Amino acid sequence: MITLEAPRARAALAQIGCRVDTDIDALSRYALASWSCIVEPGDAVAGRLISVVGPVEALRLAQGAQLGEFAEDVSISSDELVRAQARWRPRCTDAAVGIAFERAARANVRLLVGRDELWPHALDDLGDHMPLCLWFRGDPLTFARTRALVAIVGARAATGYGEHVAADLAADLAGRGISVVSGAAYGIDGVAHRAALSVEGTTIAILAGGADRSYPSGHARLIDAIAERGIVCSEVPCGSAPTKWRFLQRNRLIAALADATVVVEAGWRSGSLNTAGHAAALSRALGAVPGPVTSAASAGCHRLLREYDARCVTSADDVMELLGLGAAETLFEIGTGEEGDRTDDLTRVTDAMSPRSVRSIDDIVRRSGMSHPDVQQALGVLHLAAKVRQSGGGWLVVSR
Repeated sequence: MITLEAPRARAALAQIGCRVDTDIDALSRYALASWSCIVEPGDAVAGRLISVVGPVEALRLAQGAQLGEFAEDVSISSDELVRAQARWRPRCTDAAVGIAFERAARANVRLLVGRDELWPHALDDLGDHMPLCLWFRGDPLTFARTRALVAIVGARAATGYGEHVAADLAADLAGRGISVVSGAAYGIDGVAHRAALSVEGTTIAILAGGADRSYPSGHARLIDAIAERGIVCSEVPCGSAPTKWRFLQRNRLIAALADATVVVEAGWRSGSLNTAGHAAALSRALGAVPGPVTSAASAGCHRLLREYDARCVTSADDVMELLGLGAAETLFEIGTGEEGDRTDDLTRVTDAMSPRSVRSIDDIVRRSGMSHPDVQQALGVLHLAAKVRQSGGGWLVVSR
């Protein structure tokens, strides 16, 4: 059984540097972390229970409590709950949760939950299948530093052609302020991450195993570099091994997080087609890079172009169009207001700042009339563009 006590929850969260204000918050976060140790990714029954009754009460139900007054609200039959309890119960142990937190503390892995300001709400589109929490290394502000994220995925056994195209796309997009999302695997994934890093861009790696494990091991240095400049995250707890099911479920997170998914190279049965399928189901923009008609490595891309209405991608400009941005536009350019709401928000933030007086984020929020998360997001973009700088715990506009 998993013990739900505030002192235990606070002690576990303190191990990973998570400060909580109330016992209710501590129990909720601890329960969500515990759930990540109990279920396999994408468990819809767990997702439905938690969304209706909350993680703490749902955890009690997982450990044998009856639906009772919640029966009508959760739309889960008694038989369905009994079957779910049978698969959850073997993992409902304090030891398993304790090990996850200990491993996280040793690897400097932290926890992000849906109520956090920096939670990537694009994942909420997965509904009952959304991740219950994210274990991560790196800077969670990465999720808010840009309003455009592009998944670049493809074959592990990539050809020279595929690697060349993936590198060009990732470097060009990252240089324009677009965050590159991928899975840190060999082949196209690794090339995309490295190219984004090479231009000092932002990149996000979503792993199928625990965030404390570098998988594949040959990408240990790459994954560490991603954590230094961006973020490495996983929905499964530290110590978890990557399995075939977890790889397939990981793909739904890549597709949901990104505004557009581009498949660079994929065979007829490539796992990248699974990511593309999730993107299409979520109504995300989908692109595919064409290859030689004689190349089996591009057969999956041609299938996407023919059967899934994917857009033909030959350059970063094509991806910008997928995102609904002008081909020459970058997220670092601040114009006169003709670029729409994105520029308007950046302008409002800079208008609320001064080149001489240091202003706190709270002060900028009040002066701009924007929300705290929106101001943080705008400051991230402006900082990357060298339009603002931090000073003494606050922010200044950079004089030109």
